[in-house]
Amino acid sequence: MRSIALKLPEDLMEESSRFAGKLNVSRAEYIRIAIRRMNRNTAARFRAERLSEVSKRVREESMKVNAEFAAFERDPDA
Repeated sequence: MRSIALKLPEDLMEESSRFAGKLNVSRAEYIRIAIRRMNRNTAARFRAERLSEVSKRVREESMKVNAEFAAFERDPDA
């Protein structure tokens, strides 16, 4: 496992230590959990943004296809 050194404001350090203790994990493990959670949330946000971007690109074509299906459902013999 690799290590890093980071500086934290005193209040954040104290709060992290207090919550880590309440969860019966080390402060280092508590910080690892927080980073993993932030990474998951960030990845999910980027996926959602990408999906929205791609959806906007295909929206016009999708609307044309939907219109064709709607026309067929109204009059299948046309």
